[in-house]
Amino acid sequence: MIHQLRIYEIFEHNKAAFHARFRDHAARIMRRHGFQIVAMWEAKTEQRTEFVYLLQWPDEQSKNDAWAAFMADQEWDEIKRATRGQGALVGEIEDRPLALTDYSPAFA
Repeated sequence: MIHQLRIYEIFEHNKAAFHARFRDHAARIMRRHGFQIVAMWEAKTEQRTEFVYLLQWPDEQSKNDAWAAFMADQEWDEIKRATRGQGALVGEIEDRPLALTDYSPAFA
């Protein structure tokens, strides 16, 4: 099993638009392509606001195939185009593969 941590810089002035797009569209389309979203958070530091989510994958190939299918999804492309008028919804994106240590507690 593989976990993937995604961190998106989001902006206070259109944070609600970002959350609406992710909640109402991106998460649904991701599930259609085999994404298993474990949890989602919002984190705030003095420098920026972040949307953080954790994905779980059975293996690297499944992860790569799902991301490729999601990025090529016509509905997702249309939604991004339709929401561009709200300004940039995401700044910097960080993608971190996570490997459990041999002493980690069991993870469901």
